[in-house]
Amino acid sequence: MPAGVEVHMNEMTEPQFRVQAPAILFPGAVGNHASAYRTAHDLLSRRAPREALEVLEPALEEEPTNRGLRSLRAWAYLMRAQLTKASDELADLVAEDPSDAWTRHALGRAFERQSKYDEALPHLRLAAAMTGDPEHEYDALRVERVAGKLG
Repeated sequence: MPAGVEVHMNEMTEPQFRVQAPAILFPGAVGNHASAYRTAHDLLSRRAPREALEVLEPALEEEPTNRGLRSLRAWAYLMRAQLTKASDELADLVAEDPSDAWTRHALGRAFERQSKYDEALPHLRLAAAMTGDPEHEYDALRVERVAGKLG
């Protein structure tokens, strides 16, 4: 009989099988940071930030300076509306690499969601200029309007 399979006999002596599945372990939860990145990215794409953080935290304990993992953690914080944690993580990432347009835009959005429009604007404007993305430009214009900076 395979492991995890139990057989019980009922009153009619007919066998009843009960299969016990093994515990779920996310593939990125142990050891391999590339796997942790892929798993966390997939979870975030599926709007599961809590589960993504469960995969990311052990990987970040082993490699706390990994920018990819830290960016995903910031994304998870944004999704969970943990905006102070998100903006702190993103500010550190921007300080390390000022040319990262995604991080800059995400930092601007984190500040915007905290109603810190004057702090958000420089990041949103620069991300829009760096990428030429119409959505980034729209975000910058929206915050300029809300902040009263648009004429």
